[in-house]
Amino acid sequence: MKSLITSLALLTATLLQAAGGTFNTVVIDAGHGGRDVGGAYGKVYEKWLALDTSMRVEKKLKAKGFKTVMTRRSDNFVTLPGRAKIGNRYPNSIFVSIHYNFTWKKNVSGLETFYCSKGSKPLADAVQRGMLREVKAVNRGVKHARYYVIRHAQNPAILVEGGFVSNSKERGRTKEGRYREGIADGIVDGIVEYRNMRRRGTTN
Repeated sequence: MKSLITSLALLTATLLQAAGGTFNTVVIDAGHGGRDVGGAYGKVYEKWLALDTSMRVEKKLKAKGFKTVMTRRSDNFVTLPGRAKIGNRYPNSIFVSIHYNFTWKKNVSGLETFYCSKGSKPLADAVQRGMLREVKAVNRGVKHARYYVIRHAQNPAILVEGGFVSNSKERGRTKEGRYREGIADGIVDGIVEYRNMRRRGTTN
């Protein structure tokens, strides 16, 4: 009887961990790279802003005890399927794709975070809140989208847009290290908040 009770307790604990639980790895996807410069204005290229911000995020996450995986660490081109494949190698993980925005409407500015699966929305919400706490900017909200890397993710996945390089004022801010540091702080704060929610079982 004692062994049966112990077995049931272990099974219950395992099921609870699977249902809610937490994660130990963050896959950080620096958008664009190589021949794909992303949004650009003059010599301000999205691929460099995304990589710099991603490296800052990785450093901060490691300091908090997270395991990290980068889809790229230099100015190299990685296909969208390749990025998704890297993320899906780690079942106990989340996927965060970091970008900066661009539009022909020069007056548009602000931060926004995208998700595809319903289960990824709490992560998107937390990261959006985190960035807005750290950086004073227009809140463009959390939105559903079908971008390839989040649509093909098997784990919670989001795509972050850290400001518009097409907006002169915001472009000037993105060029400042302290701005990108703020975006990185906000992303990390959101990831920590999301992990805490998972630990409490208040989200999947």
